[in-house]
Amino acid sequence: MAKKEEEINKEWEDYANTHLKGKTVELARYMTKEEADNMGWYHRPVVLQFTDGTVLYPSSDDEGNNAGALFGQTKTEELTFPVL
Repeated sequence: MAKKEEEINKEWEDYANTHLKGKTVELARYMTKEEADNMGWYHRPVVLQFTDGTVLYPSSDDEGNNAGALFGQTKTEELTFPVL
């Protein structure tokens, strides 16, 4: 039996909260050329490095085929962290 959309959303929200909630960003940097090469990527995304050693970076898709841009917003502006 196929899962309902709500069940899938809940599973991924739980996953995100388990791995991200409460973490503190220690450093925001761009992926090094060597790191991108190791991933087989032609572009370098922004990397969020947390105090517990976890790193998070955007990908162009969920198969990790290349770097991705990161978008967001504050109360007063839109944010874009492009790939380099």
